Amino acid sequence: MKFFRSLPLLALALTLLPVSPAQSKPAAKAAATAPTPPAMTMGDPLDINTASLDQLQALPGIGQVYSKKIIDGRPYTAKNQLVSRGIVPKATYDKISSQIVAKQVKK
Repeated sequence: MKFFRSLPLLALALTLLPVSPAQSKPAAKAAATAPTPPAMTMGDPLDINTASLDQLQALPGIGQVYSKKIIDGRPYTAKNQLVSRGIVPKATYDKISSQIVAKQVKK
């Protein structure tokens, strides 16, 4: 009989117990462990002739497809060749133009 009297208290205690984030949001844990592209810094502009796929993808509006097109179109003598060669649209180029350069490749 005493057991049945304590059931409401047990139920209340279980509802008040904190739940760890891993138990409540399994997708959040997976998202936290997913690799993130390197952040752009306010330092030197990114050289489109030598930048890696991940570095290019960190630019705003540049995803995997545009990154691959940029790499496949190398070398560039000027950064505006991304538009003149049809690699990226003008609107996308306008977003990244201040963050990129096309340094001359030394032979």
